[in-house]
Amino acid sequence: MSDQYYMRLAIDLAKSATGQTSPNPVVGAVVVKNNQIVGIGAHLKAGEPHAEVHAIKMATEKADGAVLYVTLEPCSHFGKTPPCADLVIQSGIKRVVVATRDPNPQVAGRGIEKMRKSGLQVEVGLLKEEAESLNQVFYHYIQSGIPYVTLKTAMSLDGKIATSIGNSRWITSEESREDVHEFRHRHDAILVGINTIIKDNPSLTTRLPGGGKNPIRIILDTRLRIPVKSNVVTDGKAETWIVTGSEINSSKVRELEKKGVKVIPLDSPDIKIPVMLKVIGLKGVTSIFVEGGAEVHGSFLQEKAFQQVITYIAPKIIGGRDAPSSFGGDGIRMMSEAQELEILDMKKIGQDIRIIAIPKEG
Repeated sequence: MSDQYYMRLAIDLAKSATGQTSPNPVVGAVVVKNNQIVGIGAHLKAGEPHAEVHAIKMATEKADGAVLYVTLEPCSHFGKTPPCADLVIQSGIKRVVVATRDPNPQVAGRGIEKMRKSGLQVEVGLLKEEAESLNQVFYHYIQSGIPYVTLKTAMSLDGKIATSIGNSRWITSEESREDVHEFRHRHDAILVGINTIIKDNPSLTTRLPGGGKNPIRIILDTRLRIPVKSNVVTDGKAETWIVTGSEINSSKVRELEKKGVKVIPLDSPDIKIPVMLKVIGLKGVTSIFVEGGAEVHGSFLQEKAFQQVITYIAPKIIGGRDAPSSFGGDGIRMMSEAQELEILDMKKIGQDIRIIAIPKEG
């Protein structure tokens, strides 16, 4: 088998843990000796052993003289676990094939350098783009300090997210709604505006057939209008954070905090999206799934504060000049000012079409 074959296996192993390793990246590793796979591993959860540890432990003494394929550079520092580069060296592995360097300043080539200085043959860059695509969230967060933002919309074929009287259940199919829950599972947090809470009283949890991780629920609520009997306040199914402006009722804050809700007032009377993202990032949230209404999405668009857009389009026509579209706010005046996107994926889900796109650079 070729180096590419074993690296693709490592990439597939890494994919298997998508959504459960935050704030760490997903990583896969394969140990091969005499053209036989003798160890495999994936990093499963922050604080638990890294992929290389699982793979080398499975290989036992067969690791001596073997080749290690790993999707991300082995770490070289003491964190919640010991340095993986040291373990690779001690195991007797002679050759290491690394897909991509670690952007974390605590690593950033040091693991590769340490292994090379110990006499290991280290090659870097095999299937680099595929490996990096696994950890877009990690790369963005580690380099910027703010969460990776995904804007999710669901609309009719004529671009409406609700009827003129605000009815929106359900535009898309059951299959699309289940797909949305998969994305909730993959993100650290889900974000909506206060109007969504007041109007729909959602739980904002992950509901998948086999279970799933409930993201932190972040509510943008400038004046702290949230009803204390809202599901996100009372159900205890996930953490709830309410981001507010500076002019709020302190007694309401105490009432909410007694129910386990975290209230995060910003320094200004209004919520500014870039400031909010920086504050949330400092609290360790690496990714946010925005499921707000048109005004919330419009706010993120205005600031160009997003890295991905996921749109579900249902084969329905709603019509109506007063029916809302996906993005509200003031919008743009000139077509030359429109945010251009690059479509990464188009897929039919049930009777709907899902489009995944990212902002074009430049």
